[in-house]
Amino acid sequence: MSAAPSSTYRLQLGPGCTFADASELTEYLDLLGAGAVYASPVLQAAPGSTHGYDVADATRVSETLGGEEQRRQLAERLRKLGMGLVVDVVPNHMGVAKPEANAWWWDVLKHGRNSVYAKYFDIDWGRGPILIPVLGSDDAEDDLRVEDDRLVYYEHVFPLAPGTGEGSAREVHARQNYRLVSWRRASAELTYRRFFDINELAAVRVEDAEVFEAAHAELLRWVAAGEVTGLRIDHPDGLTAPGEYMRRLRAAAPDAWLVVEKILAPEEELPPSWPVDGTTGYEALREVCGLFIDPAGEAAVTALAAEAGVPVSVHEVEHGCKRTAANVMLLAEVRRIARLLHVDNAEAAVAELLAAFPVYRSYLPEGDGHLQVAVDAACRARPELAAAITSIGERMRAEPESELTQRVQQTSAMVMAKGVEDTAGYRLTRFAALNEVGGAFDRFGVGVEEFHAKWSARQAGWPRTMTALSTHDTKRSEDVRARLAVLSEIPEEFAAAVRRWTAERALPEPTLNLLAWQTLIGAWPIDVDRLGGYLAKAAKEAKLRTTWIDPDEAFDEQVQQWVRDVLADTELVADLERLLELVRVPGWSNSLGQKLFQLAGPGVPDVYQGTELWDYSLVDPDNRRPVDFEARRMLLRRLDTGWLPDLDELGSAKLLVTARTLRLRRDRPELFSGYRALRAEGVAERHAVAFARSNDLVAVATRLPVGLAAAGGWGDTRLPLFDGTWTDVITGRAVDSRAPLLADLLSPYPVALLVRKHD
Repeated sequence: MSAAPSSTYRLQLGPGCTFADASELTEYLDLLGAGAVYASPVLQAAPGSTHGYDVADATRVSETLGGEEQRRQLAERLRKLGMGLVVDVVPNHMGVAKPEANAWWWDVLKHGRNSVYAKYFDIDWGRGPILIPVLGSDDAEDDLRVEDDRLVYYEHVFPLAPGTGEGSAREVHARQNYRLVSWRRASAELTYRRFFDINELAAVRVEDAEVFEAAHAELLRWVAAGEVTGLRIDHPDGLTAPGEYMRRLRAAAPDAWLVVEKILAPEEELPPSWPVDGTTGYEALREVCGLFIDPAGEAAVTALAAEAGVPVSVHEVEHGCKRTAANVMLLAEVRRIARLLHVDNAEAAVAELLAAFPVYRSYLPEGDGHLQVAVDAACRARPELAAAITSIGERMRAEPESELTQRVQQTSAMVMAKGVEDTAGYRLTRFAALNEVGGAFDRFGVGVEEFHAKWSARQAGWPRTMTALSTHDTKRSEDVRARLAVLSEIPEEFAAAVRRWTAERALPEPTLNLLAWQTLIGAWPIDVDRLGGYLAKAAKEAKLRTTWIDPDEAFDEQVQQWVRDVLADTELVADLERLLELVRVPGWSNSLGQKLFQLAGPGVPDVYQGTELWDYSLVDPDNRRPVDFEARRMLLRRLDTGWLPDLDELGSAKLLVTARTLRLRRDRPELFSGYRALRAEGVAERHAVAFARSNDLVAVATRLPVGLAAAGGWGDTRLPLFDGTWTDVITGRAVDSRAPLLADLLSPYPVALLVRKHD
């Protein structure tokens, strides 16, 4: 394996950030200290795509991003700077929203099972023509027309099988290898596997060697040329055989840094048989952010939620949401599995088993314990289905390579994602700082001992894994979570404020109401468009009063009117800002602590675009807004003159911490080896967290700053260090004691990064 990058910097490429734009940013990113650019997908996406995860042509680079010439120019610019390029790979699915843009899909629709690409997609050929859910209703077949040897439905265009173009549009339609049907039939009847429940993303069978080669040839050409140094694999749990895929990819790219978007439960391990360098870091996100949440605040926060009518039984809500995902959103997938069985109540048994998995999926024969947990839980929940559920489990163990096993495993991941990430996470709103991808809604923060144990294990087992705080998929940015974490230290003040505000202006749905007030606190200042857009999405994802499929327009308008009314209510806004005065500065302290620990800790840290300054973004598309890189470039130049900025709204202190730490990782990698917990001593020792990398680097941060201030500050608390002369690389100051007072060390900033010079 090649050396992992010292760090990565994620860029969301698209129409607003092309290869040429990325090339212009390389000098800034090099100055910042980034070891590699980590780019969103770069293959040709579906027309109009803004994110690239809907690849329509895997054989060529995106023309929207600038095409082959600009791609090579970016690669060459990075090479000259000594930086790597990590590319996001989407092996699970392709964009088929516009069939004419996807040559493989177009050919399958045209020739059916006789297409040379028939095996490229996961199609249930035994159920007749491919169902394409685009019609407004099944009666809309009257709106079809034949034009230029194509079948047309408004803006949708489909191919005709050879020799089938004569007659009326209905007659022509009846002869095709596909059937255009109502979009409402998709969840229950679709005959091709999708990415979750998105009809426009058709699953690809990369487990087939020919399909793998066709889908990866262009990417692997760049790797072989040294133009791409790392690969990030999107959604591996959707693949039929992830382990087999990883082994094939590693064989094809033996020197690439390889990380996978695998979302792990708190005690789950990455399958050891996968020849990869690690994950994309969601587990690290939970651990770092959780460290700054005060567990003492849980009771009051939970009481507020219960009083407000917000559910607090995490397991019950998650299980119910997973059941809904299996029985409604992913019913077509459940029925496809059930057809492989010969047991009574097969469909119900499959749905219950899928809803019972404690993790995204198993990888039999690996993960057999997770399967057993699911079987046992499903049998307890539905004893009348126990015989069928037990039979499914037994068959899966006996036939780990069978279609049944593979489909149950990949579908359980879909059920978990749709049920927990995209539904329960918007219903369990007692404390939104917990509700993150890879989070644990029932764990109120992460204790110091757990944190050190997890990070020591990461250094020992996965030292080249990626770590992250914000991503394009996080529900709220690292700085929003850092600010919300402060509420755990002032739960009574928070609860009192929510009661006041709700009494004046309440949203008509309790879970959304509590989420909205937390969002105002976490993302402030925020305007009508951003807040309205976020709450519209949150309400539909929760699926309580409105949904994407069946929107309640009256309720949706109530939500938007609430946004307008609240932001126009000067007295309420003033009251909100009074609470913000209690959380703003402690939130900055938490933000710097999170950032330093992620950047200095084990693994390869990723900086999501723009988060080197304060960033109070919410879920996409809010977190994909343009970044003002010129402002960051100017501030970085000023920092390099020796300026030590105040800890204020501008966020220059965060840029200082980011740049000094990233540069040190890049320039002195030998410092970032090993991991050892350090302990402060004194009256406020519980408020300091510190660790050593090698014996020559120490990172220290302030924990629970509100409680620290209430107790009178650091007092006599010291941090014992190894012998030698130490320098804080953030401030440039020498530390002249082997056990410095934290009151001196953590001033003017609540964090320090110490490097030892041997005498």
